[in-house]
Amino acid sequence: MTDLNKKPGINAVQQEQLKQLPGVDHILEIADNDPALKDTPRNLLTNSVRQVLDRLRNTILEKNQSIHENDLTDMDILKKIKRIVKSAMSLNLTRTINATGIVVHTNLGRSLLAKEALEHILMISGRYSNLEYNLATGKRGLRYTAVEDIICELTGAEAAMIVNNNAAAVLLCLDTIARHRETIVSRGELVEIGGSFRIPDVMEKSGAILKEVGTTNRTHLNDYKRAINDHTGLLLKVHTSNYGIIGFTSAVSLKELVELGRQHHLPVMEDLGSGTLINFSKYSPLKEPTVQDSVNTGADIVTFSGDKLLGGPQAGIILGNRDIIEKIRQNPLTRALRIDKLTLAALESTLRLYRDEEKAVNAIPTLYLLTCPIETIENKAIKLKEMLDQLNDQRLSVTLIDSTSKAGGGSLPLSELPTKCIGIRISEMSTSVIEKTMRKNDPPVIGRIEDDIFLMDMRTVAEDELTEIANAIRTCLKGS
Repeated sequence: MTDLNKKPGINAVQQEQLKQLPGVDHILEIADNDPALKDTPRNLLTNSVRQVLDRLRNTILEKNQSIHENDLTDMDILKKIKRIVKSAMSLNLTRTINATGIVVHTNLGRSLLAKEALEHILMISGRYSNLEYNLATGKRGLRYTAVEDIICELTGAEAAMIVNNNAAAVLLCLDTIARHRETIVSRGELVEIGGSFRIPDVMEKSGAILKEVGTTNRTHLNDYKRAINDHTGLLLKVHTSNYGIIGFTSAVSLKELVELGRQHHLPVMEDLGSGTLINFSKYSPLKEPTVQDSVNTGADIVTFSGDKLLGGPQAGIILGNRDIIEKIRQNPLTRALRIDKLTLAALESTLRLYRDEEKAVNAIPTLYLLTCPIETIENKAIKLKEMLDQLNDQRLSVTLIDSTSKAGGGSLPLSELPTKCIGIRISEMSTSVIEKTMRKNDPPVIGRIEDDIFLMDMRTVAEDELTEIANAIRTCLKGS
């Protein structure tokens, strides 16, 4: 006689294991008495129980084989539930230790904010503020006034405004100045900003008509002159901040372009990309044109990022001719691209630090990390090596290595900064496993692999993170 309780296609062992699976209510009753799950929201706990039981049931059915009996005990099921609850209760956006040596690391949060900016954010976010309220008149005001004066003071520009990033700044400016008109730009400056966003695509979305001149490596002033006609609306220069061309090259300077624009009564705009307010060559081998340089040439509009080399929050800064800035403000896109009060708070505090350049270089993390003396970096490397040597594990090989760091964030692509790295090898553990274990640490330690060695660049590692790195290596050793 056929067993009516037996499901077709599975064997007797699987059938028995399906019967052994506890019910949801039974596991919930056990979970309610577990201190580790005491504060878990009921819906999350119930869903986690069902998720674990469903996985066990599917494992029995889909693999067409039995599972170990220990996997069906209440305690083992509870362990699985705790892991799911812990993951669900943890914040997705978490702190990491950047040991890559890339200062403005796009994937790891870009520029770090100064202490003053963090304090201002905390104050503004937890209280009401005069975001769009004019305290002098008692009437509605503009949020841009919070930073416009300090930007103009630092750069010498007539007017300024802020949007949410530099790509938005370029889009908004082109839409306002050159919509349905030709914008002349050198072919060698039609860059991809990042994430597959390209200058030609931004121009097309803005309604501006792209008219490229010159070649990839050489563009002359006559190329611009020949391209100007009755349909020309703008001369655009894009600073190639995220790549470099060497060899047989020629480019038209912004000064030359401004003079040509004045002769033909055409506005000139420069997209600086990674704008900086200090001359890096005074502190390091880095060389990058400053925002002040662009303003002093007489460019009508200059755009650049608020983070990256500036060291503030992600934002797009637009400055230049007052009349053009006013037209940009009236563009309906401005509201869609505006920044919030937290970005304004961070940007204002960061900009105010630039009134004292020496203070800015030391207080703004991006500037400090880019200009940090090699002796300071080496001291951190030596200190970490001593910590790791004290682990007294014969499997661990620790080496002090000379290397180079990068500015990152699409900035200073040809510049390499001398640095000191700690190289790690663990016998019987592959470098890729070391990297994965470090990446899964709490907090995650993100390094890089070179010549089959796991490298940690001390330029981007904070002094108070050395102990955490040592603990992460200890975890690696336990798992090897």
